[in-house]
Amino acid sequence: MEIKGQSSEAEKTQEEKNEEIKEMGTVDLEEGDGQGGDPHRIKLITIIGEIEGHEAVSGNTKATKYEHLLPMLAEIEDSPGIDGLLILLNTLGGDVEAGLSIAEVIASLSKPTVSLVLGGSHSIGGPLAVSADYSFIVPSGTMIIHPVRSSGMFIGVMQSFRNMERTQDRITGFLARHSHMSQERIEELMLNSTQLVKDVGTLLEGEEAVREGLIDEVGGLSDALGKLHEMIDLRRSGREKP
Repeated sequence: MEIKGQSSEAEKTQEEKNEEIKEMGTVDLEEGDGQGGDPHRIKLITIIGEIEGHEAVSGNTKATKYEHLLPMLAEIEDSPGIDGLLILLNTLGGDVEAGLSIAEVIASLSKPTVSLVLGGSHSIGGPLAVSADYSFIVPSGTMIIHPVRSSGMFIGVMQSFRNMERTQDRITGFLARHSHMSQERIEELMLNSTQLVKDVGTLLEGEEAVREGLIDEVGGLSDALGKLHEMIDLRRSGREKP
């Protein structure tokens, strides 16, 4: 016989989970069993739409807000109840400073992290995809590497150009440090003028992104979860993250 108090508590917990999925695009996964039968407690977060920085995007645009993600990532690092992080990405890019700040925090986590590109992870989405310990992309997924763009007032002096170059170097340097591509090759693809209509850059589909060394492996959700479970087991056994 079900106890009324327990039923109400379970309903409340489910409501909280549903609200977390709706508002933040996050969920806790606890179904997988690790070594010795201990469950792996995995946090799933989504990075979708536009990466919102200091300015709010249009109300009709789906957005990922860095002021939401940064505290959540800090909580994941500090929580003994979370063993690993799975990141699902489908983003057009967005604010460079916000995107790099999120990517740097993900890269600095001590817990195992795996990313999965679904649909696309373009522009500043590239650093977000490679910031995880291991990255996947679905076969139909795409990534676009292109130069830094600027909007709003632009002062036409050499200092402005140099500042954009330094910003671009921060992005290409991060990509090179966290993938198997050289910074020179990234810049070559970034400045390609033969592929994109009315733009400069390169679009890489799933297998192309892996061949170039930007992403580790072509795969789907089961592959990403399987890899994360494997990495958690390695960490629990005292071995280093791959």
